[in-house]
Amino acid sequence: MNTPAPPRRRIGCLPILLAGLLAPLVGVLVHSVVPPPITILMVTRLFEGEGLHVRWRSLNRISPELVDAVIAAEDARFCEHNGFDLEAIQQAMEDNAEGGRIRGGSTISQQTAKNVFLWPGRSWIRKGLEAGYTALIETFWTKRRIVEVYLNVAEMGPGVYGAEAASRHWFGKSASELTRAEAARLAAILPNPREYRAADPGPYVRRRARAIQGNMAVIRNEGLSDCAA
Repeated sequence: MNTPAPPRRRIGCLPILLAGLLAPLVGVLVHSVVPPPITILMVTRLFEGEGLHVRWRSLNRISPELVDAVIAAEDARFCEHNGFDLEAIQQAMEDNAEGGRIRGGSTISQQTAKNVFLWPGRSWIRKGLEAGYTALIETFWTKRRIVEVYLNVAEMGPGVYGAEAASRHWFGKSASELTRAEAARLAAILPNPREYRAADPGPYVRRRARAIQGNMAVIRNEGLSDCAA
């Protein structure tokens, strides 16, 4: 007589759900101390035929002028919010509804979450994941760590990522040696670093860099970058 086979054990949905929830948390905890490896955006650009120039530098080896510049240009309330700037989001929605230049309300924290953990694009799925990762890094990373990671993975030229690679690409010097004007120019090209140039810039980048330089003084004088100091 044949012995009946033992019943197969079914893997329930709970372990899969737990793994899906724990994976982002583990990634965030690891990168709170370990530099992120190559990102999805970097791989995408490689397949598009661009190079890969990236050099990790601790925040202590990046000019404070660049910290002030990116906060002035991208997220003036960075030290005050918890990852989401509701005022900036509302203003962006109003500007876009009026038919002007399309702009986003993403904070430095949101951009860091997207750059490190996600892919480029504007789908609702990606935006939802971005919000979740933003909440995690704001919980488990310091503001200083968020700025440090952002300045090491942000796209700052064709195939150029991070402050050190960008400084050498555009100005032939280390990120620790950037002047205020050079830092402002790097921050000025962030909206479209594949089109704009930090060295020998066009009229738009020059105007934007001058405005950023003026705002940098406010950022410094009012302590709006102290959380990254």
